Amino acid sequence: KKKPIVAVKAGRSTAGARAASSHTGALATSDVIVDDLFRQSGIIRTQTLEELFDVAALLANQPLPVGRRVGIVTNAGGPGILASDALEANGLEIPQLSEETRARLSEYLPAAASVGNPVDMIASASADDYRRSINILRDDPDIDVVLVIYIPVTATDAALVSEAIRECGNDMQGKTMLATFMSVHGTPSALAPVPSFRFPERAVAALARATKYAEWRRSPIGTVGKFEDFDRASMRAIVERKLGGGGGWLDAHETQLMLQAAGIPTAAMESVSNVYDAVAASMRMGFPVVVKAEGPLHKTESGGVKLGLQDEREVREAYLEMAGRLGEEMTGATIQKMIGGGVEVMVGAVADPIFGHLVVYGAGGTLVELLSDVAFRIHPLTDADVDDMLKEVRWTKLLSGFRGTPACDVASLKDALMRLSALLTICPEIRELDLNPLKVLPGGAAAVDARIRIEQVMPTPPTRRITY
Repeated sequence: KKKPIVAVKAGRSTAGARAASSHTGALATSDVIVDDLFRQSGIIRTQTLEELFDVAALLANQPLPVGRRVGIVTNAGGPGILASDALEANGLEIPQLSEETRARLSEYLPAAASVGNPVDMIASASADDYRRSINILRDDPDIDVVLVIYIPVTATDAALVSEAIRECGNDMQGKTMLATFMSVHGTPSALAPVPSFRFPERAVAALARATKYAEWRRSPIGTVGKFEDFDRASMRAIVERKLGGGGGWLDAHETQLMLQAAGIPTAAMESVSNVYDAVAASMRMGFPVVVKAEGPLHKTESGGVKLGLQDEREVREAYLEMAGRLGEEMTGATIQKMIGGGVEVMVGAVADPIFGHLVVYGAGGTLVELLSDVAFRIHPLTDADVDDMLKEVRWTKLLSGFRGTPACDVASLKDALMRLSALLTICPEIRELDLNPLKVLPGGAAAVDARIRIEQVMPTPPTRRITY
């Protein structure tokens, strides 16, 4: 929150992606999560070393942008248009200038000049024209940043204009100023402390990153959730029991108990080991139900899930068909109350070897890896982190209702994310956790399928220090 950090990360390919058994682990490849985690922690990421030095030059010499509204001053229309295109592509704004500002510019600029935004003073613009125009844009309350573009006409003009830009840069009254000095001889040193770039696109790229960082600095930190209704004793008992057996994936019953202890709602379910118990459980639960095969298999890919079973006969036939087809791979089944409607999302966590525990939210269901519409954040989550995750994922729009479907209970989804993060604090031995899908309903939410893997926490290796 005090000093900017700018970083270039090498190794953006997926060649080193870590293999994992869960949806969350499969999505948590190194470069996929770096953008999210850097954004969460306010680190400014650049793709090249050239961009790193561009951003650093702006941050070191200018105040942080107070907003996204940019005023452009130029003596050539083409670069001004290129700058406008780049600004819009990077999410920055080129507002119309006020009538007062346009009137002040018209007092001295020639009739052929444009007093819109960009302010195109045409090639005849003098150093004094630059000085006056920059100061007028600085005084406009609807402008947060001034971008100055200059193409030298004569060597004498270039020196005078660079001096005028430098003078204005020393009196910007808290606003940000940067320049594009498109000279074959490079940027004149006389411009300092105004950072200058050879092309408008580079200037805008640096400005966009500085603006996003400034917005992060102004954003609320948020608070970490605390839940008095957690059954910590039950959580720890499940973990210790699993570790005593060497760790691994919790069974369906243990998973449900863990989630219930954390107050994360789940669909009603029972574990069974034969067809007779499956029918009895279905009758107690009430139809329709779902039958899910249990064992060392991927339920969906192996055909181990039967949905919407309406009576005892359908449950019996589904169980026997799966048992006959899957053989010894099927060690039993889970009978679960069928939950209709709502929007399927994925909520999960994974222990990353570099960043520690990460929490993920995104589009759920069987196409989760294909869509890859997810957001990662470093644990522990704050309420501000949760809000940002929901905004980042396009799938979230479905929660507000789509083509006549009712709006869903977003507050319940946020609560589930906060509770999952709190669960990781109490049980750091959770190495992977999947709630996929978590159905967000018009009233509440419920985890329909869940997986949790427990392993002993290994000491973190010491930081590698490089000695020169």
